Amino acid sequence: MQYRPSGVCSQMIEFDIEDNKVKNVSFTGGCNGNLKGISNLIEGMDVNEAISRLEGIRCGFKSTSCPDQLARALKQATEN
Repeated sequence: MQYRPSGVCSQMIEFDIEDNKVKNVSFTGGCNGNLKGISNLIEGMDVNEAISRLEGIRCGFKSTSCPDQLARALKQATEN
């Protein structure tokens, strides 16, 4: 799935969900090292667990963050 985040530095989030597990997460733009770390940490994680861990994280003064946007993308993917 492709998801265009809003309110953050990254421009695109791509991922797959297989057997309710998060796979192949990649970000375009944003803080490269941090986003690679997040991608590796949630690889193979249950979708609902990933959402609960990432949802609501803020970046500085912003009301959202790249992890929060990933949680929103995962929610959207599971609702469809």
